[in-house]
Amino acid sequence: MRVTSDLWVSALIRRVFSAGGFAAIMRRGAAEAGAIFILSRTRLGEVMLFGPAPQVDYDTARPDERFFTPLSADEDMAAIEARLAKETRFDPDIWVVEIEIGVIPVEDLIVVRSGPL
Repeated sequence: MRVTSDLWVSALIRRVFSAGGFAAIMRRGAAEAGAIFILSRTRLGEVMLFGPAPQVDYDTARPDERFFTPLSADEDMAAIEARLAKETRFDPDIWVVEIEIGVIPVEDLIVVRSGPL
């Protein structure tokens, strides 16, 4: 059974803070099954947007795992905000979580699959 989006986001935020980073919910979506988008910011100002990986990327051995794919990198915030606005129009139940990573890389916080970048 897959955990709710609300619980998963709460766990992510705790992991980020325990690693010396910062996290904030920028948009709260559906508690049970809202799609989650991660806006990762490094302390040097680099920004990367991750979104849910396509369904074909999911592992049947671990159906409860959430996989993410990079959607944009090194774009200005206006382009990323436009992308998130488009996603919100498509699905108003999305979550947007912004994290500023601490001592561990974002790939250690979320499972990243190669994507459309």
